[in-house]
Amino acid sequence: MPDITLRILDGTDRGRVYDNLSTPVTIGREEGNSIQLNDERVSRFHLKIQSDKEKVVLTDLQSTNGTKVNGEDIQLRILRHGDLINLGRSVLLFGSPEQIALRMAELRRQQLAEEMTDSKGDLRVAGEGTASQSNAAVQDRDLEFELNWTSDYDFQHPLHQPQFPALPQELSPSQTAQLAELIEYVHIRIRAVLASAKIKGPMELVVIEHPPWQQLLDLQGRLAHYLKVVGDPPEGE
Repeated sequence: MPDITLRILDGTDRGRVYDNLSTPVTIGREEGNSIQLNDERVSRFHLKIQSDKEKVVLTDLQSTNGTKVNGEDIQLRILRHGDLINLGRSVLLFGSPEQIALRMAELRRQQLAEEMTDSKGDLRVAGEGTASQSNAAVQDRDLEFELNWTSDYDFQHPLHQPQFPALPQELSPSQTAQLAELIEYVHIRIRAVLASAKIKGPMELVVIEHPPWQQLLDLQGRLAHYLKVVGDPPEGE
């Protein structure tokens, strides 16, 4: 049975990360769930995530307000790494950064294969530099690479890869409040974008392209963690 990872992106419990959970996993408001959410719009036992034949399956447990995956109302759904789960006011991201990176790499492989194959199914003749770029692109990379990947080979140089900034240290109380307010604003803006996204078609394409979609999810997850650290600093600091 595969272990699963869930990151809470929004809601009262945002910023929490549940790593290496053994299935089955139940999520709800009541004690006794694998993940207990402090959300009055979540049912006592809201949903269940279980493994079946190497697949991870989410089942809504006849909850009052229902469950959505990637913006779609569901009763039963096979989960894939990077999927977004909405229940009540809470939003959860399914998968660890490494698992999401692997799925993005696979989607990228499929895209490259389609771009290198003509309408008759024959392999196109690669131009100068194309083969080496494609070989480099299909290698498994980490999430930072996948989030910033582009078909422009020159942009792949490490010096051109944007890095996520570190959280400032030794802030005064007023500075901390200002930073929390700023992050809260960005968080709300990103939430609006995510709420409008839909995944459609056999390739599960998002209305916005997949790299920007995952960039938004990853950024929201990081900001949620920052908000948790700012609002509840470790003891002794």
